[in-house]
Amino acid sequence: MNLNLASSPHQHNRRNTGQVMRLVIYALIPGIILQTYFFGFGTLIQIALAIITAVVTEASILELRKRDFERSLRDYSAVLTAVLLAISLPPLAPWWVIVIGTFFAIAIVKQLYGGLGFNLFNPAMAAYVMLLISFPLQMSQWLPPQSLAQYNNSFVDSWYTIFTGFSQNGLSLNQLRFGFDGSTMATPLDTLRTGLAKGLTYTESLEHTIFDSSIYSLNVAWSWISCAFLLGGLLLIKQKVINWHIPASMMLGIIVMASIMFLVDGDHYGSAIFHVFNGSIIVGAFFMATDPVSASTTNKGRLIFGAAIGIWVYLIRTWGGYPDAVAFAIIIMNMAVPLIDYYTRPRVYGHKTKASTK
Repeated sequence: MNLNLASSPHQHNRRNTGQVMRLVIYALIPGIILQTYFFGFGTLIQIALAIITAVVTEASILELRKRDFERSLRDYSAVLTAVLLAISLPPLAPWWVIVIGTFFAIAIVKQLYGGLGFNLFNPAMAAYVMLLISFPLQMSQWLPPQSLAQYNNSFVDSWYTIFTGFSQNGLSLNQLRFGFDGSTMATPLDTLRTGLAKGLTYTESLEHTIFDSSIYSLNVAWSWISCAFLLGGLLLIKQKVINWHIPASMMLGIIVMASIMFLVDGDHYGSAIFHVFNGSIIVGAFFMATDPVSASTTNKGRLIFGAAIGIWVYLIRTWGGYPDAVAFAIIIMNMAVPLIDYYTRPRVYGHKTKASTK
């Protein structure tokens, strides 16, 4: 009789770090395509700038540390961080915003702590929070969907605007943000928050142009983008690249909170569907909160970690100062990971409690 022996933990999926990171990047492609379709080529330019900055920064720091930077770059962790940060920024944000953010993510959040595997915080989310606090104006200048835009925005226009602040025809970023009705458009979360602040009800706030269901199924372009990222996230679960615990519990956390508040007062609180399919809940749940370094490592811990992120997102969105709070929620819970893992450690095989030995 022949026996095939394998070392613990008997994991038959032998993907290395580079393969895992590449699969995650591939899973982001559907969402990136739709984000580019709805909001223009600025997204692709931001991704390119972020990748170049990430690779140069990581290679330079590793060279200074006398490390094999070629081997480290092949793990694609820096590239993934760059892509995640780039898709979180407004497509036409000035070039220096993404460069500063990516440098901060790689040099400060990742390498300062010792590199991959030692960082306490998710690099992309920490950099996003830093940029949002430091440059709130540049970080809030989102474009209307192309179908609602007053001016066409070609690849050349995007390039000019990112590097000069004006399109090739001399239009400023504020002018490019005008919709066909002559008003400057914001994200759905910003629009809802502004409407409620003006005394409008939830239903009245949804009467804004960007929620026109005759133009976009599920009301807005962000819903389609979220669905595309959801597809990529489900593929990652199917390929066993990530576990289901964090995405499921994170979305369940915000669904429960939103449903309770919507039942309490539907005139002033958004529905669960609105919260899930607007903003970065889905991309955050599948691609950011699941970071293997900064997230909880036990199954019970992942459920707690994800659910707490969902609750924090709803609390900050509803009563905090930022409409989309995914990055803040992830950073907050990154700090709690050591405590969560400590109290959710699985019992050692063969271990007996004192009560069972009496």
